[in-house]
Parts: sequence; structure tokens; C-alpha cells
Amino acid sequence: MTARRPGPGGHLVGAYGLPALTVLLVLVFSLALPRTFPTLDTVDSILSTQSIPAVLALAAMVPIVTGAFDLSIGYGLGLAHVMVLQLIVEEGWPWPLACVVVVVGGGIVGVLNGVVVEFGRIDSFIATLGTGSMMYAVTGWVTDGGRIVPGPQGLPDAFTDLYDSKFLGLPVPAFYVLALAAVLWLVLERLPLGRYLYVVGSNPRAAELVGIPTRTCTVYAFTASGLIVGFAGVLLAAQQQIGNPSVGLDYLLPAFVGALLGSTAIKPGRPNALGTVVAVAVLAVGLTGIGQMGADFWTVPLFYGGTLLIAVGLAGYAARRRLRSGVGASRDAPGSSEYPQPPGSPKGGGP
Repeated sequence: MTARRPGPGGHLVGAYGLPALTVLLVLVFSLALPRTFPTLDTVDSILSTQSIPAVLALAAMVPIVTGAFDLSIGYGLGLAHVMVLQLIVEEGWPWPLACVVVVVGGGIVGVLNGVVVEFGRIDSFIATLGTGSMMYAVTGWVTDGGRIVPGPQGLPDAFTDLYDSKFLGLPVPAFYVLALAAVLWLVLERLPLGRYLYVVGSNPRAAELVGIPTRTCTVYAFTASGLIVGFAGVLLAAQQQIGNPSVGLDYLLPAFVGALLGSTAIKPGRPNALGTVVAVAVLAVGLTGIGQMGADFWTVPLFYGGTLLIAVGLAGYAARRRLRSGVGASRDAPGSSEYPQPPGSPKGGGP
């Protein structure tokens, strides 16, 4: 008996329900707060303040594609932004060189995470929690438990402009998010490497049988995550302009909420870059709206925690529904034409 495919209406609701919710929230808050919410200041605030959570959510999303979780991204963000300021303020490095070194360092940390998970055969939760704790220790060692404060001359204007400047009347960080999401969409949806990553995440045993290097693909995913975290650290340093050794942990939960909630949109049942951006937009609109309505400080962790539970439940439901309906089953199969075989591997998924 063939699996029943969902009708076009059900597919549209699953794919575009989250963007529709964003529009609905904007309308509701605009009606409830006509003087403060539907303004250019609110738009600028959302695009600016949510850029770093969006970048970090994209960093969390990449390993999830392969079925792994990188819990070290919050610790890595804290270490990266501290190291940028340490190199610029304390060591006197030119800011472009400091930024490049920190981003490359983030990539190296990602490689180590991938090696520990795949070649050390340690669960990704445990492995990245351990490496994250080690990074937190390094952060404390670099800062000696204090803050890195620039001197009277401050930081170079060109460096702080990485976060503070505008382009086409909008905050520049918003364009970083769009560019990064576009690159990840291209790699994951249009290039063979991205398709292999999805296969590894959905059925690693089948991926191995057709010759896909599952361990190498997972290391690639962690490396990409580390590079993105390093870039997010540069942005955070340009935003904060003070090295705070504990600030990175505040971004861990929002990142995973955005990544997991994003797997319920655009491509329901599979993590994807565009869905992650939409999820971050929903969270940003919701938090901004309840903040302008005078909500207490404890509503923010309550909002993120509740949304995380909902996101995990919806992501699991979307994945199960996708498997039951058969939609994507042939597309995710390693022997399908959409997921090309590595050179020399047998066609049709045979051993």
C-alpha cells in the first residue's frame, strides 16, 4: 500500500505557517501598541539586536542537519569575542588581522569538536558540553575573571562600524544574516555536499553503504559551525565593545530555539537556513512586543524555554509526518537523483 501524500493545503500550512505567524504577530502588536511597535525605531532595533542570535542560530543549525548538536556554541561565542578584544586592546593587533585569526580559530575548534564526536565516538551532547566547558575555562584564563575595557582612545571606528553602520537605511548586521543564510541555503539545497549532510542526518548507515564519508561530513558540519561562531564573536565584540567572559552563555538557548523551530518552516521536518531566519524573526517580534507591553524580566527565559519545548515537539512531529507521508523519502534516499552518489559508488543505493 502506497503512503498517502498530504494535500497541497497541508503542505502550505506546514511550510509557511511560521511566516504567517510572524505577520499575524506584527499585526496584533501594531494594533495593541500603535505608538511604539509599528515604527522604524522598532524595525531597526529588531534587525540590529537579533542579528547575533540569528547568526548563532544558523551556526547551531548546521550540525543538526547531520543529527548532531553543538552545545559549545555559547561558550565559543564568549571566547571569540573576548579574544578579538584581547588581541586588539591588549596585544595591539590590527583589527582586521584579529578578526581573521578569531574566525579561523573558531573553525579549528569546530574541527576538534567534529573529531571528538566522530572519531572519538562520543555523543555530541557530552562531547561539545565538555569542549565548551574547556573554552569557558580558557575565557576565564584570558580575562582573569574580569572584563577587557578599551583605553581612552576606544576601539577603531572601522571595527565598531562592523555592527553600528547602516546600508540602504538598514542596520548592516541584518545583511550579514541574509548573506550567511543565502550561502547556507545554496550549500545545503543546491550542492552535493549539502545533500550528503542531509543523508547523513536522516540515515547514516545507508549513507555509509553507498560510500558517503559520514565522519568527514560531520566534521565539515562542525567546522562550518565553528567558523560561523567565530564570526558571531567578532560581531558581538563590535557591539559590546567590552570583553565580558560570561556573556556568550546568554545566547545558547535562543540559538537552539531558532534552529529547532526553523526546522518546522519552509522545509518542514528538516533543518534549513531560511526556516531558521524565519524562526528568529518570530522570536524577535514576540519578544519585542511583550517587552513593549511591560512584561517582567523573567518572561524572557520563560518565553524561550516554552518555545524550545514547542519547537522540539513540532520538529519531531514534522519529521514523523514527513516519513509517514512518504514526502521526501525518495528525495532523501542516497540513491536518488537529487542526492548524487559519490564518484565510483554503486547507483540505486545498493551495497
